Amino acid sequence: MVFSSFAFLLLFMSITVLLHWVLPAKWRNPFLLLVSLIFYAYGEQIYTVVMLVTIGVDYLAGLWIGALEQRPDRQGLRRAVLIGTVILNLGSLCFFKYTNFLLQTVSDVFGYTVSLLKVAMPIGISFYTFQNLSYVLDVYAGRTRAQKNFIRFATYVALFPQLIAGPIVRYVEVEEQLVARRVDPEKMAQGIFRFCVGLAKKVLLANQVGLWASQVQELRSVQDDVLLAWLAALMVTFQIYFDFSGYSDMAIGLGHMLGFDFPENFHYPYEARSITDFWRRWHMTLSGWFREYVYIPLGGNRHGKARQVFNLFLVWFLTGLWHGAGWTFILWGLYFFVLLVLEKFVWGRFLDKAPAFVGHLYALFFIVIGWVIFFAEDLPSLGQWLAALAGAGAGVGTQGLYFALTHALPLLAMAVGSTHLPRLLFGKVKEKCGVRGGFALCALGTVGLLLLSVAFLEADTFNPFLYFRF
Repeated sequence: MVFSSFAFLLLFMSITVLLHWVLPAKWRNPFLLLVSLIFYAYGEQIYTVVMLVTIGVDYLAGLWIGALEQRPDRQGLRRAVLIGTVILNLGSLCFFKYTNFLLQTVSDVFGYTVSLLKVAMPIGISFYTFQNLSYVLDVYAGRTRAQKNFIRFATYVALFPQLIAGPIVRYVEVEEQLVARRVDPEKMAQGIFRFCVGLAKKVLLANQVGLWASQVQELRSVQDDVLLAWLAALMVTFQIYFDFSGYSDMAIGLGHMLGFDFPENFHYPYEARSITDFWRRWHMTLSGWFREYVYIPLGGNRHGKARQVFNLFLVWFLTGLWHGAGWTFILWGLYFFVLLVLEKFVWGRFLDKAPAFVGHLYALFFIVIGWVIFFAEDLPSLGQWLAALAGAGAGVGTQGLYFALTHALPLLAMAVGSTHLPRLLFGKVKEKCGVRGGFALCALGTVGLLLLSVAFLEADTFNPFLYFRF
């Protein structure tokens, strides 16, 4: 069930938020757990069992690890429980997500005919696996106490706003909110506004530019047009930002409606002045997870440059692999690894001294190329797309010029919309309107965005969500 669907908007979300509001505090977690399981089972009836088994294993492992903390003579067992839990979590993820990729790779390399497994990847498994791992790792490291209340822990893992596509919420970030959280009209209003902004990003922007991108890609497949190639690259660049950041806004807004404060996941990443800066702004909860649980435990930058480069290589290899079972995703991760190493050890100091616009152009160029790698279906099609971007084809054709002229203003609007300028302008107008006027402006904006989004949903059948496959 996607957030941008009538089933979710008119039934599931409305009923859930209303009942959560009126229920006594002691019943809110059991209620959220129940509706979260219903939400997941709506599209994943069989694989709901996988999530429940994972929840049970990690709950028991957390209790066991916590109980052994004050036993100096049992630290070997404690470490073994942690390792076994990590292996079980990652083993489940790897089985469902990567088994067929490995079998296909073996088949391609050695020429064997290998039968692929008839299993589908459970939706959101990459996200809730990382949340489970963060919990057991934090319990082991002493950053939090083991949660003895099963309902609270299960609610944390299964919480539907961020279950399917993040943001990745660490247990320590919502531990207190699972015990007691504030649900009041002000927070509800903030949540509704944030949700509607995210819905508008998804429906009014991401869906539209995604439809254009698919049309341009179809033309590009038969015409080796350099302008079409760049238009396709720009369109998917905007599509993935508005799609994913819109979903994160909706998740954060839903969290507010239910009394939770989820971490931010985006901070205007296309305003970045370097690739390093970009990854401080894009999918921040994933970057933070890898930094906290992979890069720093490996030693970070504390053991010399060679070890630091290896640590970065491993982190970005895993980042690419986390996003998808395919060589283009691995290449995408290693592409950013190379750029980050070059910035750190070669030209980073020159970027710091260069004018801001130089850094912006530099970052945007490599970001767009990165999304080309990310969206390419396979390595041969990636090579064709990159060749077209480099002008190796027939040059500029009439179809490319037509699309460029007819879509220039919408693309310019999306470029502005991906910066902080709309928020800054809205804030200034709200400030000039005073307290009552500002409230009325937010209310009108919320209603307007909701009505426009619903109207577009009614008229449009193109409504994918890119990160569901992760």
